[in-house]
Order: sequence, then C-alpha cells, then structure tokens
Amino acid sequence: MKLNLDKFNYGQWSVREEALPSVTRILSGTKDDSGLETWRKRVGEDEAKRIMEESANRGKAMHKMIEARLKGHGYEDLTPLGQEARPMAGRILDIGLTPLEEIWGLESHLVYPDLYHGYSDLLGIYNGKETVIDFKQANRPKKVEWIEDYYLQAAAYAMAHDHNFNTHIEQAVILVCTKDLLLQTFSIEGAGLGWAKHAFLKRLGAHEKNPI
Repeated sequence: MKLNLDKFNYGQWSVREEALPSVTRILSGTKDDSGLETWRKRVGEDEAKRIMEESANRGKAMHKMIEARLKGHGYEDLTPLGQEARPMAGRILDIGLTPLEEIWGLESHLVYPDLYHGYSDLLGIYNGKETVIDFKQANRPKKVEWIEDYYLQAAAYAMAHDHNFNTHIEQAVILVCTKDLLLQTFSIEGAGLGWAKHAFLKRLGAHEKNPI
C-alpha cells in the first residue's frame, strides 16, 4: 500500500467555505426520523441518549485508531469504549482495507464551492479504482436498505473531490464493523453511484429551502 498524502492539497479552503453546510448536517436535516423517534420512545429518552453517545464515542475512537495506524503513528485509548473500538478498528484495517493500494487522504476536508463541505475518512485507490471510503461502527449488522444516507454521504464527497481535483471517483465503499466484530463491506459504483449523487443533490435542494 502506497501512502501518497501529498497528491492533492486538501487544506486550501477558506473560513468562508468552512461556513457552508456540512454533508452530515444536510442529510440529518432532511431525513425521515420517524423510525428513530419510535425507537427513542420504546427504549426511553435516557437510554436512547446513552446508547447514541456511546456509539458516537466508540466511532470516534475507532476512526482515530484507523487513521493513526495508516499514518504509522501510535495511538492508545485506555477507556472502556476505546478498548471496544480497538478490535473493531483492527477488523477494518486487516480485512476491510486489504484491497487498498494507495492512500490520497485521511480525514480530508472537501468543499464543493458555494454548496457544501465535509470530511472524508479515506480517499485513494481500492481494488484498482479511484474510491471514497467511509468507516462506520454499528451496534448490530446493517441491511443495505438502512444505509442509503451512507451512500449519499460518500457520493457528496466524490462529487466535491472530482470537481476540485479533476479525478473520477468510480466507487464508494462503506466498511461497517459491529461491536461483535462482524465486518460488512458495502459498495456502490456506476449507475448506483450516479443515483446516489442525484439523490444527494435533491436532499441539498430540500435543505436550501428549509435550512436547519
């Protein structure tokens, strides 16, 4: 695997561009939350808050561990959630990223001028294709019909990268690892990636009409 972090200048954006809505904000503000609200009512507000905070912190720890190892840095998190995240990061690194050939960027800040910005987990060559890769933690296995927004998020990053750097991102890969260390790989390319781009732009339009 080749580490090529100087290939593109991801740090060129101004404060004004960073004030644009983020990809995650656009998606969270335009999605149907009815299923989430039903779950919160079923488990109770306090328990829902605890689960969501734990998941977010476990995910942050997992991301830091993946990034540190790919950069050849040491990183240790001795908290209980950090210890849970370590083997999850290991599954993604040792199995999920096996086809990774070249890394262009890690936690790269991407901006589509005047529209949106966000941070992509990993950009590079995966299975011989220009790819945007996202890492996700989960409490239970995902079904493909549950992860539409993951695809739209990756598609948004692909459009921003192609626009700014004249690349041709061919696929998006989502690597999900559960607490039980089940690794799932979801990918989208071709017409599927085209659909995700179009769907994200529709959500962007909805956000612009009713910004949150």
